[in-house]
Amino acid sequence: MPGWKQVFADDFTGGTVPLGGFPGTFSVAWSANYFDGTPDTAGQKNGGKSGYYPSKVLSIHNGVLDMYLHSEKGISMGAAPAPKIAGNNQAPYNSQTYGMYSVRFRADALPGFKTAWLLWPDSEKWPADGELDFPEGDLASTFFAAVHSIGSTQGTASAVFQGNASFQAWNTATIEWTPGRVEFFLNGRSIGASTSGVPDTPMHYVLQTESCLPTCPDPKTSGHVEVDWVAIWEMR
Repeated sequence: MPGWKQVFADDFTGGTVPLGGFPGTFSVAWSANYFDGTPDTAGQKNGGKSGYYPSKVLSIHNGVLDMYLHSEKGISMGAAPAPKIAGNNQAPYNSQTYGMYSVRFRADALPGFKTAWLLWPDSEKWPADGELDFPEGDLASTFFAAVHSIGSTQGTASAVFQGNASFQAWNTATIEWTPGRVEFFLNGRSIGASTSGVPDTPMHYVLQTESCLPTCPDPKTSGHVEVDWVAIWEMR
């Protein structure tokens, strides 16, 4: 595409990785990003009742990255894998200033589990250096895009754009981040753009999938998020 150079693409057709083996043969392209037991966003405040457990959640089979979301012993389990640009083995794995990020996905309806697939500042200075999310939302509801403006002292989003689409259908979500502007596309159609407080420092892309925001899932709730493909471009 004019103005863009693709730097990452994976459609998960290169093999199989069983539960407990991620990233396995996909280690050149993916990192689990967190060790088992790392608290997720809510887990940092609820005493670890929710967290990232890649060995119990992530697998690859039948051409999809599969996230098996469930609870064990009172802990709701998610994961936050990160793609590696050019096989980069050093966190944050896919750092860029500006870029385009696209993912095709679906999920079972799992109340209490959510996605916040995002661009997060390499500086770890949050909320001052901003945040971009899409898709974000509870898996039993519809999802949206969110902008957290730079310079903010609050954790709330400065702009939200509704996708009005269900997680249960296959969808493609794209973040197009350029100087002074971020635009969000759902299945190739724009759902909104912002030119206010757009992040302007290096960020990295994470498929952050978690729970307990605001309500934890029922312990019996379990199911899957499936990722068909992920692609990343840098600005030329």
